Amino acid sequence: MLIDKIIQELQEIPEERLAEVYNLIHDFRLGLNVENPQPRTPGLLTGKLGDAFFEPLPEDELQQWE
Repeated sequence: MLIDKIIQELQEIPEERLAEVYNLIHDFRLGLNVENPQPRTPGLLTGKLGDAFFEPLPEDELQQWE
């Protein structure tokens, strides 16, 4: 199994470097559950308005202008 190969590799890492490996794995795992919405990009279509222009702004963007 792949998990066994990973464990074998981990056993070869010096103790003082394991914290770095743990942080890498932990951050990677947490990132698997995060959705990355595409940010709004003003001026995407030079000289033309895309359909996104006519969509209402999200509430969190509207609150930034208050």
